[in-house]
Amino acid sequence: MSFPLPLPMRRALDLAAEAAIAGEVPVGAVITRDGKEIAEARNAMRSGLDPTAHAEMVAIRRAAEALGTPRLDGCTLWVSLEPCAMCAAAIALARLDALRFAAEDPKGGGVLHGPRVFGQPTCQHRPDVLGGIGEAEAAAQLRSFFAERR
Repeated sequence: MSFPLPLPMRRALDLAAEAAIAGEVPVGAVITRDGKEIAEARNAMRSGLDPTAHAEMVAIRRAAEALGTPRLDGCTLWVSLEPCAMCAAAIALARLDALRFAAEDPKGGGVLHGPRVFGQPTCQHRPDVLGGIGEAEAAAQLRSFFAERR
């Protein structure tokens, strides 16, 4: 039995597809609060000449601006790929309540892999984490993107 993806994850995957078309690694992110979208973004490192312009970072900045606060209490981040260590640290600093992601990232992930940021004793905030939502589609996007470049 197949279930439809939650709308924020569907949007994150669509943003990831847009990123790939633009020549960026296909990652998209959406931030919601009380079921409403607050901010969204896709990877923009190449186009913005900014190595920190990961989809999660841009979405966090936009959500903070939209809400007028750096604390994103009550918000959920939906992202198509497991966040890296930089993004995981930003998630903790922004105090996001929850993280939902599609594909795991064994090489560059910072949540379930690598440094496991939320499991470190120095991490002062740990969001509720759930992965694997839309994993097959996200993994296919990434495989296709990198296969075209090899």
